[in-house]
Amino acid sequence: MTYSAKLATEAISLRCQERAHSICISPVRSGRRWNLLPEDIRHRICDVIRARIILPADEGLSNDLIASRLDTPRQIVSKWRKRFALSRLPGLEAQPRGGRKARFPPPSLVVQVKALACELPHRLGLPLSRLSISEIRQHVISQGLVAEIGGATLWRWLGTDALRPWQHRSWIFPRDPNFAAKASPVLDLYERIREGASLGTDDFVISADEKTSIQARRRKHPTLPPAPNRPTRVEHEYFRGGAWTYFAAWDVHRAKLFGHCEVRNGMAPVERLVGEVVSQEPYKSARRVFWIMDNCSAHRGRKAVDRYRAKWPNAILVHTPVHASWLNQIEIYFSIVQRKVLTPNDFCSLAELKERLLTFQDHYERTASPFKWTFTRRDLHDLLDKIAANQLALAA
Repeated sequence: MTYSAKLATEAISLRCQERAHSICISPVRSGRRWNLLPEDIRHRICDVIRARIILPADEGLSNDLIASRLDTPRQIVSKWRKRFALSRLPGLEAQPRGGRKARFPPPSLVVQVKALACELPHRLGLPLSRLSISEIRQHVISQGLVAEIGGATLWRWLGTDALRPWQHRSWIFPRDPNFAAKASPVLDLYERIREGASLGTDDFVISADEKTSIQARRRKHPTLPPAPNRPTRVEHEYFRGGAWTYFAAWDVHRAKLFGHCEVRNGMAPVERLVGEVVSQEPYKSARRVFWIMDNCSAHRGRKAVDRYRAKWPNAILVHTPVHASWLNQIEIYFSIVQRKVLTPNDFCSLAELKERLLTFQDHYERTASPFKWTFTRRDLHDLLDKIAANQLALAA
């Protein structure tokens, strides 16, 4: 090794020892360990990299060869070899970085921008339904809040509060005046409670509904399977092949499915589904079978309750509130059917669609388990109190 290389090695080693000594004098405790500060670790790594770059300097190796050996960009190797050649050891010290000093915005400006992002666009006089980063930027500048601002800065400000005004989700607000009184019995049944008493082993809870207008769409070009770097391809245009109404019932606590397809909706198809279930064990000899259904025209009101009880003495119809499909567990299964069976919709005929629905019903039941329903009566009352408070705040 040449004299200059030895000198560089000794100097760098001495500098590392000085840093290590200063760290040991004032260590930082983290839990049960004594850890180095991040800047000290960074300095040590930089010292090692620079030493490995300049040590072969007098061996006649090219920058390209050193870069390939160290897996380091050639520009880095060239920069530090040049600095060492011109200034020796002082040239290895880190140089002051250029650029403008960071400027911190006043907190009031950040608050104003976040308030703007939390507003509906039409209330700001913008003909938009959603705001993007670029649109927020344009509005902030046009309102004179700032002369110039970057999209990355806005993204960072909004990200601190997880604000995403460019996203939206569908929501269902309770609108039944007796929502709590009607929803609470349903939630109690999911916990196997009826009027304050626990259900017996011969009591069953069934969630039932119908999924209407399931079309059989025959594509005008055959669907192509996935391939490397290519997803499944489905032709946009299709021929209509008719539609089914899918009636299904879900045993909430036993994860059992029942269902069939009908051409039309109505009272008779629903009652055929109920009859299909209660005609077989253990429901036939059960003490009570609670049927959770919505208030659609096929099973609406007190007349439906009396009609079911007259035909099947152990059947008790329990209605969910209006505009509360999210309380009916069968809707969870329907969402699974929509994702796993009906998307994409490509069926040659109604017969194929029916076969797929009923085959999937058996396939799903073989591995199904009861849904982990955690929304209780207490959660319902907390939600309704929160909605009422928000409405009062908006009215004020």
